[in-house]
Amino acid sequence: MARLPVAQRRRLLITAAARVMARDGIAQTTTRAITAEADMPRGSFHYCFRSKDELLRELITVVVGDMVQAARAARIDGMNVCDSLRAGLRALWESAIEHPDEQLVTYELTTYALRDPSTAQLAQWQYESYYRQATDYLAFVADETGVEWTVPMRTLARLLVTVTDGLCLNWLTDRDTTGCRDALDAFAVQLAAMSRPLPPT
Repeated sequence: MARLPVAQRRRLLITAAARVMARDGIAQTTTRAITAEADMPRGSFHYCFRSKDELLRELITVVVGDMVQAARAARIDGMNVCDSLRAGLRALWESAIEHPDEQLVTYELTTYALRDPSTAQLAQWQYESYYRQATDYLAFVADETGVEWTVPMRTLARLLVTVTDGLCLNWLTDRDTTGCRDALDAFAVQLAAMSRPLPPT
């Protein structure tokens, strides 16, 4: 384990932390429990992270980043905006449900942070991070398909986050993958309707 690059060790600790937090809750999760779950020496945690808060922020960044990367990779040359959104949202969805522990922890993190005024800023940072990632993805789709959005990007990003966030929570409750995928397909059509071809130059 000592020979692993720091980046790989960080990822293993994040994955282990998600499992422990999903099982025991964020408040009860200790660095000792995380390193034990990752089968690492206890000192490995502070070698990779300055604090539990830093790990939580990194976990959010990794979870959302993986989902958005999957959505970008689903893009195929020649797709129109609706097909691009449908393929991207489906890929994002598959990435999300592949790691249910990580998804569960992101919801618990929000409520955990909001219960205490001293940590509420973490929840705010969490959703600002979501909005930034959503904005980047929407800009990518527009650029790749030659459209512009007819609704302010900030509004669209919030809408995208609200729908995907809500559907992930729905799925954690009932595991209705088909129902959630159908809802995403319908949302892709609605989202595409809020675009128009770029004017000729």
